[in-house]
Amino acid sequence: MRISTTSCLCPFLVCLCFIQRCYGASHHVPAKVPSKNQTKLANGETEVHHRPKRGWIWNQFFVLEEHMGPEAQYVGKLHSNSDKGDGSVRYILDGEGAGTIFIIDEVTGDIHATKSLDRERKAHYVLHAQALDRHTEEALEPKSEFIIKVQDINDNAPKFPDGPFVATVPEMSEVGTSVLQVTATDADDPTYGNSARIVYSILQGQPYFSVDPKTGIIRTALANMDREAREHYTVVIQAKDMAGQVGGLSGSTTINITLTDINDNPPKFPQKNYQLYVPESAQVGKPVGKIKANDEDLGINADIKYSIINSEGATMFSISMDRDTREGIISLKKPLNYERKKTYTLHIEGVNTHVDPRFSYLGSFKDTATLKITVGDVDEAPVFSIDHYIMDVYENAPGGTEVGAVTARDPDSRNSPVRYFLDSKEEVRNFRIDESSGVIRTTQPLDREDMSWHNITVMASEIDNPGLLSHVPVTVQVLDVNDNPPEIATDEEVIVCESSRPGQVIQTVTAVDKDDFANGQRFSFALPSQLPVNPNFTLKDNEDSTASIIARRRRFNHLTQELYELPIVGVGRRGAVAERHQHLDPAGVPVPAPRQDPDVPRRGVPVLRGSQHGGTDRHPAVHRHPAGHCGSLHHVEAEQERAPYHLRRGHPRERGHLR
Repeated sequence: MRISTTSCLCPFLVCLCFIQRCYGASHHVPAKVPSKNQTKLANGETEVHHRPKRGWIWNQFFVLEEHMGPEAQYVGKLHSNSDKGDGSVRYILDGEGAGTIFIIDEVTGDIHATKSLDRERKAHYVLHAQALDRHTEEALEPKSEFIIKVQDINDNAPKFPDGPFVATVPEMSEVGTSVLQVTATDADDPTYGNSARIVYSILQGQPYFSVDPKTGIIRTALANMDREAREHYTVVIQAKDMAGQVGGLSGSTTINITLTDINDNPPKFPQKNYQLYVPESAQVGKPVGKIKANDEDLGINADIKYSIINSEGATMFSISMDRDTREGIISLKKPLNYERKKTYTLHIEGVNTHVDPRFSYLGSFKDTATLKITVGDVDEAPVFSIDHYIMDVYENAPGGTEVGAVTARDPDSRNSPVRYFLDSKEEVRNFRIDESSGVIRTTQPLDREDMSWHNITVMASEIDNPGLLSHVPVTVQVLDVNDNPPEIATDEEVIVCESSRPGQVIQTVTAVDKDDFANGQRFSFALPSQLPVNPNFTLKDNEDSTASIIARRRRFNHLTQELYELPIVGVGRRGAVAERHQHLDPAGVPVPAPRQDPDVPRRGVPVLRGSQHGGTDRHPAVHRHPAGHCGSLHHVEAEQERAPYHLRRGHPRERGHLR
């Protein structure tokens, strides 16, 4: 900002030149030739002349900035003590601005500024002065440097280089709480006058805020400013130079101040009593309703922890806060049953999770409300009396035998009739159910040895609403009856050596029974009592469900008899009898004796004929003989009578008996 110099008082600069003459005292000395500075007097004395020392005579030069007058501005005068005022001295000026901004009268030494200067652009100029003898151009004074300073005027207003500003301060802050410091700058000379001396004041924002006039620190001026009542404030700060005096220049800036939130408000339910309808079919773990307590605070200061504080409600329901809406979400913990309980009363509490102890005097930061939940009746599927039925039935029981019954009822108050049916066609093949009574019966005899357990599924529905189904598993155990006789289990070939001795064990016989024996199968064995005593073999019961076939004679000859039949009777624990007999019983124990092939030379090794299974000859398994190897096989002539016999199965005449 430029100020006209007509409003300012221009200083008058006067250069005073002093010529000091120094007179020295007279000295009486011997006569000498007078020097150039001495004069011989008549009385013989000599007068000494003291010439003043040459030099520049000037004071500090100043020029007032922003001079706008019609005439050039007088700056000052250069003067040498060699100047007698007769015009014999010529003054010369050079340096910064010489000849353009500053001109000098070469006779008088007066300096003038021809242009308006701005101190903020250039505060001083360095020039050089020289005094010459006008006639000889001889330098009368050495070339000297001097400075012209541009004198400041108050032509710059204070500025806030960083404005406008944004600041925050917590609500409810105490008076004097610092908000922000603002700083203004002034381009004028801070070392001269008050042009750059700034004072701060508040133009807008009272009575809420104040500013320190020297430091520019903005502080709160009003206690208990509430963000919920007013959140934003606009403050205007002025900076004025000349120490704030009248005529000083000023600048201003704006500060937008926002009150930040603190937890100074408790949660509050809009009403004390609420009602909620929940159907009894509501799923466990799913939300069934919501409730909200309002909190005027923001962020974490508005977080609320909801809880159900009475046992009746807490047993059946849970509540949690939705992070986005801050609502209390009510969820179901256990299934509802309209027929058992039709209403629930929940006492719900909402508590702030971040409480500021400074505001405990405001009271407890929580609130309560009552929620009454009405359970709605829903048509439900029938409910079975138990979750799993286990039944049993004896095998071979005739079709139509009752196995058991299932029971289901309508849980609704209407108590509608229920009908039953089986789920799978496979189950219908063995069982059927009375659709009215739920009685399960067999459709055919069951065989435990074929399947001992049956798993079926029974479904129930209301007659009025067949679409609502319920299911229950039913397990049926088939109980055993003694319907399977023992069976001789010996299938191996038995080799009988021609050289067998009396008492030698030929084979061990075992039996099996497909029926169920809780303590294990027990069998006994014997030869048929109605038959005469067998002269060749006997049978010994080992009393461990096995029997041993024992030879009674010393030698056997396969040429005399090839096969022997031995009838065996096996008796089970329950009295069941298994008898092996020729042609009828497939479990007879044949004992064939090998014979020499007629195609083999007499001195060749004998060939043992095995069982004829599938037309394949098999050599007898000699190592299976309980008595060990029958002996080495040699030429027929030498060892023919030691060729072994063996038991075999197959053709009716070759199985079931030893003979």
